[in-house]
Amino acid sequence: MSLTHVNPATLHTNPAFSQGVRIDGGTLLVVGGQNGTDADGEIVSDDLGEQTVQAFRNVIAVLAEAGANQSHVAKLNIYLQGGGDVTAGYQAAAEVWGQYPTAITVLQVAGFARPEALVEIDALAVLMPS
Repeated sequence: MSLTHVNPATLHTNPAFSQGVRIDGGTLLVVGGQNGTDADGEIVSDDLGEQTVQAFRNVIAVLAEAGANQSHVAKLNIYLQGGGDVTAGYQAAAEVWGQYPTAITVLQVAGFARPEALVEIDALAVLMPS
């Protein structure tokens, strides 16, 4: 399995993300949307930064359970409650996720199934063949 980060010279380059990721071989793992919830399903805080940290920890836990880590992720989607300052969310992402420049989409949305949720993160990862 390999992930090749695709960053054409004609596009902006940023060490935090890739413009595209080519996936060769392997098995796909789809990580469903993770909110900032703890093991009891409770939202950890009313703070965007704290919820984002927990949501990323939850994504990482799903990856680990499947035998993967952040380096296996080809695509992240991050959905943020619209209207707020997203700086805390970005800082939390950098703190917890680390330097894995995957392809990423960040959207502001009107809300989530749980009204107290401020963020939701899903991922597409590629696992190495056995």
